[in-house]
Amino acid sequence: MFRTLLRRPSLLIGLIVIALVLAGALFAPLIAPYQPDAQMFDGLSLEGAPLPPSHQFPLGTDTLGRDLFSRLLYGARTSLLIGLVANGIAVLIGLLIGTIAGYFSGLVGGTLMRFTDLMMAFPALLLAIVLAALLHPSLWIVALVIALVNWAQVARIVYTETRSLAERDFILAERAMGAGHLRILVLHILPHLVPTAIVWGTLGIATTVLLEATLSFLGIGVQPPEPSWGNIVFESQSYFQQAPWLVFFPGAAILMTALAFNLVGDALRDITDPTQRGRG
Repeated sequence: MFRTLLRRPSLLIGLIVIALVLAGALFAPLIAPYQPDAQMFDGLSLEGAPLPPSHQFPLGTDTLGRDLFSRLLYGARTSLLIGLVANGIAVLIGLLIGTIAGYFSGLVGGTLMRFTDLMMAFPALLLAIVLAALLHPSLWIVALVIALVNWAQVARIVYTETRSLAERDFILAERAMGAGHLRILVLHILPHLVPTAIVWGTLGIATTVLLEATLSFLGIGVQPPEPSWGNIVFESQSYFQQAPWLVFFPGAAILMTALAFNLVGDALRDITDPTQRGRG
């Protein structure tokens, strides 16, 4: 498995980018030259316009004279925290519902999967906008909203795998020996679902980061002055022609982070899929 990992340059690139983003988020207080909400008079030109990248301000300043590099570092904390928390909750909900529906077929499984299909029928972004608008937007509310709209895909995948596992000979043998449902689920079903949960958990972080950025860009995500990559773009969109770096740098951070998690998730999916081993 590790030899396969080393033969994938795209995976190594993804891991390097993720490591850099995580390091920037974790050590933001040590790396950032300024506080993210510090407004400085020397951060604006004489006409009150934001300054371009310079030695004093590596990525320039925003419309309020705040250092963009510092805000991106602290914004990485917000975006990654929401991505990890929201996606972790979504994977847990999807794993729980998918496993129960796949193992207990009939009325229980049918009801749970019809509810899952109903959730998948709604556009995720539209549902997230409605939920975020009904609730008071905050960091944890945004994470909860994203989790509530992203679990259905995981549940559908887990359901299909659980249905297949429940009909295997070793599961039938466990039942014949009198093993209870809880023992079968915990000791024999869930261990086989761990690779799927890891892969979808990794892939889902990219989707979650993008969705958080979209909600913040629309003004119903993380609220200022708490920085996130999405609301940095939202605050600077009207100055795109005057100060394009205000949109380019946070946009590039969102793009590179989402791409990195997708590269890692795709590689893990290929490695854990027996039909893909030996290819590439």
